[in-house]
Amino acid sequence: MTIIRQESFFSIQELYDMAPTQKYAAIMAGIDLDMIYHAVMKQSRFGAPESLNHPATITAYLVRFVERIPTVKDLVRRLKNDIAFRMDCGFRVDDPVPSEATFSRLTTKLSDTNILEQAQESVIRQATDEGFISDDTVAIDATHVEARDQAPTEKVTKPKRTPKKRGRKSKEERDQWLKAEAEKAANLPLYEKPIAAQLDATLADLRQDVPQDPRWGIKKNSEGKNVFWYGYKVHLAVGATSQYILQSLFSGGQLNDGKAAIPLLKGLHERLSLPDLRYQTMDAGYDYTPIYTQVHQMGQQSVIAYNRRNEPEPDGFNKHFAPTCVREHAYRYDSFDTKYETLKYTQPKECKDCPLLNEGVCQKVWKIKITKDLRRYSAPARGSKAWKTIFKRRTAVERVNAYLKEYFQLNNVRYRTGQRAKVHFDTVALVYNASKLAVDRINAQLNAQNVA
Repeated sequence: MTIIRQESFFSIQELYDMAPTQKYAAIMAGIDLDMIYHAVMKQSRFGAPESLNHPATITAYLVRFVERIPTVKDLVRRLKNDIAFRMDCGFRVDDPVPSEATFSRLTTKLSDTNILEQAQESVIRQATDEGFISDDTVAIDATHVEARDQAPTEKVTKPKRTPKKRGRKSKEERDQWLKAEAEKAANLPLYEKPIAAQLDATLADLRQDVPQDPRWGIKKNSEGKNVFWYGYKVHLAVGATSQYILQSLFSGGQLNDGKAAIPLLKGLHERLSLPDLRYQTMDAGYDYTPIYTQVHQMGQQSVIAYNRRNEPEPDGFNKHFAPTCVREHAYRYDSFDTKYETLKYTQPKECKDCPLLNEGVCQKVWKIKITKDLRRYSAPARGSKAWKTIFKRRTAVERVNAYLKEYFQLNNVRYRTGQRAKVHFDTVALVYNASKLAVDRINAQLNAQNVA
């Protein structure tokens, strides 16, 4: 009788149930603490000497999210009262405990650099090199985060409107007006322009120009009603199988979800090496032609829910844009030719008994190039079983959103400015990825022991 040995499974919850010393060591092993330390340490030899233990302070700053300590005040209190916790963070017995002001200055130094993003990419590279990230599908979605402060009350004073001149504008006046409107549109910030303007922008400009201050946001809930909040949005690109945060973006609550997709896609393409990646899956909020264009330029396929926007069904095609026969039976998706980027459809099953089969009315095979309309045609074809299977993988990003909010304090933003709130989110994403890497390493060791 053949013995089937099942692979061991070690979860994040089991990691968090470990003793603090082993738990912190496993998580911090994936984070390049030296890189963070050199970015925030004193750069000049002049001035008063520093007696603070910076590596231990940075570790305590990160461990706060591991232990779900809600405030910096509670973190300082625990460092003072729990000597075992202080030693696990790396402090010596004679080291002074950092004050709240010290952690505030550390947050300010981190907000002036992008070192946390670099540390997060370092974790992703380690996970990729060790074989833990081999996804062929990335799921992209956004979630809202409420700000701690209430929205400021702004009194809107309407300017006095000058009466318009009656009648049609002269040709000179119209040309001047068109020129002024074109200059006004050209001078808009990048994220206030149409999404198509992001295609020619560099990744550095896209990430630098993201509006981060808290603003009012709006979305529809499961009942179709509008829900408002004041705060931020977190945009994630998550590996559908590995569930690592591969790319992320932090913005104000007013930013449309679709305007964050191209920066995430360009980050995946330019910053990471993922040779197995083939599909990008998103919900209907990302159904914009420039997003399909960006995915196609990356040599991948878009699996995005279609948002009809009051569009009628085209004649000769069904709701999934598959061709139909004379009796309006949809052709079946057969295959995709990668060389010519062509979808192949074959005759419906109903055509076998159709009296018009031998009349030459309906053709046996349809071939459609996806470049005819990237928004309507993708590989696999819309409505096919393969398309639905890939689209279901989008739930991975929703699970990660829930993990970050429920276990890693994403909902516990306690900063007023968007720049400092971004540090909170970057730390949450870094600790999550490092915890995921620690779990994968433990699972790999357990499986190796079982094989041996």
